Amino acid sequence: MERTNSKRLDSFELTIADIAEADLDALHALSMSVGWPHRAEDWQMVRELGKGIVARDAIDRVLASAMWFNYAPDFTNIGMVITSPRLQMLGAGLWMMNHVLARTGSRAIGLNATRSARRLYGSLGFVAERTVYQCNGEAVAPPEGSLPPGTRLRTLTRDDLDEIIALDLAAYNADRTHVLARLLGVSKGVALVRGDRMAAYSLCRRFGRGHLIGPVVAANDADAIAVTRPHVADHAGSFLRLDTRQKSGAFAEFLAQSGLPVFDTVTSMSLRRPWLVEKTGSETPIIYGLATQALG
Repeated sequence: MERTNSKRLDSFELTIADIAEADLDALHALSMSVGWPHRAEDWQMVRELGKGIVARDAIDRVLASAMWFNYAPDFTNIGMVITSPRLQMLGAGLWMMNHVLARTGSRAIGLNATRSARRLYGSLGFVAERTVYQCNGEAVAPPEGSLPPGTRLRTLTRDDLDEIIALDLAAYNADRTHVLARLLGVSKGVALVRGDRMAAYSLCRRFGRGHLIGPVVAANDADAIAVTRPHVADHAGSFLRLDTRQKSGAFAEFLAQSGLPVFDTVTSMSLRRPWLVEKTGSETPIIYGLATQALG
């Protein structure tokens, strides 16, 4: 496993540096070079939530990045792994990933792999689990729908954080407290309440070309639709995105009818233990919408 802090690739002399030291405009330029929609503000948020490295050349250009997000106590999500198109066939991705794996130790790891990166992750021992469907487009106002029996919707507030964390932990199987706290502060949130218990929740915030709905956590399609519909209605006529692992069923159909067809796919992969929660009963919550592909 090669972990030297400098490496020569073709005519490029690369050096590893902390991502916190990188210029935001340089990171934005890197993601734009591979067609990713992240704004400088989106980069700033992930830097606040995780750790990472960049590869710089001799004139200080950022030509690669990789980040990891530690979810206590024993799980890490890897994301923002980007290699400049000029370096993609020269081994830079493997070099960066070896550095990341060295820094994450023996922790279990999950990530969402683009088609071009899936072979690289497979060579490192990652196992494919599920497909993620990136659904986006100009949102269409959904028809009014009835709520599941015995439920009501309400707006989330900071006072709901503990209940959100508990529901998310059951669906994600790792503690994302610091991520959820940060996202709640910049998002509009909706909760579905059944009796006196939060049964589902969703967040929606500015991201990329418009807004992104996620996370969405619910135990069934009807509950997931109930907490997603208000965000679609709010952003009808503008660009909206939701990343989901639901290939078919009522929730997938709702997204398509709301102007959010499948635009692209990535593959959820894991190392050392399975990542995704398997549905074991009607009350088991799952992730219907990802926070982002990097954050899971």
